[in-house]
Amino acid sequence: MGHLVVQQFVTLDGFAANLDNEFTAYELLDGRTDEFDRSQLEWLDGVDAMVLGANTYRLFVGYWPTPEAADEVLTGPLNALRRHVFSRTLSQAPWGDLPAATLESGDAVEAIRRIKAENQGVVVLWGSLSLSRAFFAAGEVDEVRLVVMPVVIGAGRGVFPADTDPAVLDLRGAQTFDDGLVELHYALRAAPEW
Repeated sequence: MGHLVVQQFVTLDGFAANLDNEFTAYELLDGRTDEFDRSQLEWLDGVDAMVLGANTYRLFVGYWPTPEAADEVLTGPLNALRRHVFSRTLSQAPWGDLPAATLESGDAVEAIRRIKAENQGVVVLWGSLSLSRAFFAAGEVDEVRLVVMPVVIGAGRGVFPADTDPAVLDLRGAQTFDDGLVELHYALRAAPEW
């Protein structure tokens, strides 16, 4: 049985998207992220599948399976993952010249349970805040990896549901990287009622 990890890039003030539901904070970084990329490369070795909402899918498919990403260290391992795109509006989810992503258009919670059952390693969700909140609410998220960026935007959307009850997560690790990135790795103690 696989386990679901939500990995989100967040600003120092805790936002995973701005008020327009876009994540542009990464573009504000001046330096390189070589150390972080190497760490991600090692972590991706234990990842079986990725889960994306329709908007995040559009961002990913516009870059990762294209010649523009060919020299990125993460391109090969990321493109090798099984891909699941959750959408009620898309009729297909192509991935460049590679096999298309599996389109999930039914009940999202039932689908993530099936996907977890079909995999032995990590199933990672990137971006897709509405989808991740549904998985938090259903108690399907097993771990959270927050990549904190040294950027402040003042307002936006957080990672966790706004109407959540207090919950305590167990810190599994913290690591600093180039350009001021810090990754915080947490496990959920039990399925909190988000």
